[in-house]
Amino acid sequence: MSNRHRKSLPTIIIVSPYLASANNGNWRTARRWADLLQDNYDVIVQSDWNGEPCDLLIALHARHSHAAIKRFRESSSLPLVLVLTGTDLYRDLPSSAEARNSLALASVLVVLQEDAVQYVPVEHRRKTRVIYQSARLLRPAAKTRNKLDCVAVGHLRHEKDPLTLLRALDCIPARKSIHILHIGAPLDDELARAARAKAVRDDRYHWADALPHGLARAAIKRAHVLIHPSIMEGGANVIVEALTSGTPVIASEISGNIGMLGKDYPGYFPVGDAAALADLLEKCLEDPNFYCRLNNAAKARAALFAPAAEKKSLNKLVSELLQGQ
Repeated sequence: MSNRHRKSLPTIIIVSPYLASANNGNWRTARRWADLLQDNYDVIVQSDWNGEPCDLLIALHARHSHAAIKRFRESSSLPLVLVLTGTDLYRDLPSSAEARNSLALASVLVVLQEDAVQYVPVEHRRKTRVIYQSARLLRPAAKTRNKLDCVAVGHLRHEKDPLTLLRALDCIPARKSIHILHIGAPLDDELARAARAKAVRDDRYHWADALPHGLARAAIKRAHVLIHPSIMEGGANVIVEALTSGTPVIASEISGNIGMLGKDYPGYFPVGDAAALADLLEKCLEDPNFYCRLNNAAKARAALFAPAAEKKSLNKLVSELLQGQ
């Protein structure tokens, strides 16, 4: 595409309070959306908005991006899309006036999974859209059935509940061949100490710290299951990457996970229940019928997270907003 043609394209600014250095879900959503929109728009990703010209603003996080949202709306009636995160939906909205004000100022709200809609205040649900995240489809890896290799991907912080992961192994007899590879940066010192100590005393657990995205995705593909024990999620991209890699998920039964995997998904355990997580892992190892059912349920959801579907939904929303100015 010529530079002259690109200059004629509408400009979209994506505001994310977390950029590449954070390597978290907000950043990955912002970066992926920029890629999905770049054929039709000039897209800029930045951490704030301070009057830069654009035709449409997309902001992630109602509370953290409130100042940018407020400045944009005070200076412009142009379209403003607000992407609601897990902390918005499940923590901030009831207590934060700034978060609630961001919802009121937005033209459209976007949630990343279907169960989230019920947590949007009733007066704003009519302007809420569901856009599922996506990941490139990978050919599933061949996996032996005489062991269970698990992977957990999430930075070590309270919301990801890594302690339940560690306690689950304590509930599993050492003779059973169940191993966990844990990928994530040490954002909490106490949790990092617990992970290091567990790795020293139990060779079934390995903490790999943070890994480049490609290596983390490869680990997800190789694993028999992804374990996702979060307390709070808006819609975890790591679940998308598992399902599109042919790897089923064992997850905490919270709204953000239910909205990704479906209400009838067989791989849920109660939040914080290490014994229930351990039981599911042992079942995956020892009950081929259950593991097959888990795999089939995961495959049935995978089509929701195709890149073409996310690109179509996102571009349709942006086109409608720009045409309706």
